[in-house]
Amino acid sequence: MADEAKAKGNAAFSAGNYNEAIRHFTDAISLAPANHVLYSNRSAAYASLNQYSEALTDAQKTVDLKPDWSKGYSRLGAAHHGLHQFDDAVSAYKRGLEVDPNNETLKSGLADAQSAQAAASASSRSRAPPNNLFGDAFGPDMWAKLTADPATRLYMQQPDFVNMMKDLQKNPSNLNLYLKDQRVMQALSVLLNIKMQTHMPGDDMEMPDSPPKERKRPADETESVKEKKREPEPEPEPMEVNDEEKEIKEKKAQAQKEKEAGNAAYKKKDFETAIAHYSKAIELDDADISFLTNRAAVYLEMAKYDECIKDCEKAVERGRELRSDYKMVARALTRKGTALVKMAKVSKDYDPAIETFQKALTEHRNPDTLKKLNDAERAKKELEQQEYYDPELAEKEREKGNECFKEQKYPDAIKHYTEALRRNPKDAKAYSNRAACYTKLGAMPEGLKDAEKCIEIDPKFSKGYTRKGAIQFFMKEFDKALETYEEGLKHDPKNPELLEGVRSCVQQINRASRGDLTPDELKERQAKAMQDPEIQNILTDPVMAQVLKDLQENPKAAQDHMKNPSVMNKIQKLISAGIVQMR
Repeated sequence: MADEAKAKGNAAFSAGNYNEAIRHFTDAISLAPANHVLYSNRSAAYASLNQYSEALTDAQKTVDLKPDWSKGYSRLGAAHHGLHQFDDAVSAYKRGLEVDPNNETLKSGLADAQSAQAAASASSRSRAPPNNLFGDAFGPDMWAKLTADPATRLYMQQPDFVNMMKDLQKNPSNLNLYLKDQRVMQALSVLLNIKMQTHMPGDDMEMPDSPPKERKRPADETESVKEKKREPEPEPEPMEVNDEEKEIKEKKAQAQKEKEAGNAAYKKKDFETAIAHYSKAIELDDADISFLTNRAAVYLEMAKYDECIKDCEKAVERGRELRSDYKMVARALTRKGTALVKMAKVSKDYDPAIETFQKALTEHRNPDTLKKLNDAERAKKELEQQEYYDPELAEKEREKGNECFKEQKYPDAIKHYTEALRRNPKDAKAYSNRAACYTKLGAMPEGLKDAEKCIEIDPKFSKGYTRKGAIQFFMKEFDKALETYEEGLKHDPKNPELLEGVRSCVQQINRASRGDLTPDELKERQAKAMQDPEIQNILTDPVMAQVLKDLQENPKAAQDHMKNPSVMNKIQKLISAGIVQMR
């Protein structure tokens, strides 16, 4: 039952229904409180809802229960990271790597935590006190000052400079991120009205001599003013910046051409040529992570999975530095997950791929990524079943279940039958026996499900039909029980249990036909019948409405209707359900 709740939780998690997943995992934990996997799964669900305190509690419980399980440390690190406890996150990932030194998920998590740790440290060092000098410099009059000054006016036409100044106006503590940019230093000197020694882009170049241009002046200016106006006024030379921008644009354009050439080679399956073109594009422009993800796709086709993963990890790291589109980061993670799935076919470890796909879905919920995640989880489950498969142990567990059943220890019997089915999922007898236990405990829906599974595995196994028929009879679905018993008799015509089942069903159906049911029995049967979709369809069918009317008012027409097998079958269902009584 804990496994069933866990499976429901996994399904809800995969569908993005994290609250529902938490509810199912909690149910499973109440049934199996020592199962470390359940706490791990619930921790992941909490983290997906950004409820990191709860995620941390479950992650710590996971590690306490299973200290040698690497995934527990991955959950612990993620929870600490979400709470901005970067030192603890780094420590958790390192502890996990001591358990599993080659775990890619832990390595990736450690890298992310260390980057966040460094950024937090730098931010705390550069954080200015309230109303400090630099903070005031980026006030509402900042743009007017920069536009008025001839040295910074030219920068206002450069988008990257404008974006940096916007960021500083919003958060002055980010100043340390841009101190290497001479334009920012020049702007700061203007805003603070102080002289700074700044190294301008043209300082290392030999400038051509050119006479200063005389400005036109009004005729009434004094001679002293004229002389003053004749003095050359230093004007910045914008050409070096423009040349630099031009060179960057040319490199970007050339990088795009290399990418297109790489795409063409990839389509022709000329992978070595494609890699060469993508590598050249990366050299020309390292701010476009699509070059890395494209090269990773080529490595994936060539089954060079380590190289593919390295490119994807670099794309994720670079994408986050550049604040690239989250869809691009998600694409890189999905490609990495795909490579890890390929490797899992040899390593038999699907956990790194599953966690990578989950990370990709937190960046962007892409249907293709979700499908890959579901496929990976399915492959993991199938692998676990294959590794767990042992018919001999299954038979022993089933025998233990039989002993418990004889002693009327039905919950214990269910545990043994469930273990038998884990060891051998194709054991029809174990499904039949567990259905009998559920019936004894009054868990009819579970018992019906097991009986149907038993029939599905072995259609000729009579016990499956007797189990299913008995449950339907107990649920007062006599017409359905009759159909089940009759189906069983096709495979075993002389089976006494099936024959007795048919007799009991016919007896109950005839009681309803004769009107022999007590008022309470009739009311109960009718209420149950009205919940049956098949009965609802019959009653809402216009043709059947006319037939029922004729049964009451026009006996001759009713006789004609009875000659139609389909109509007769529907009337019989209504009689069995107690809706119609024949007197």
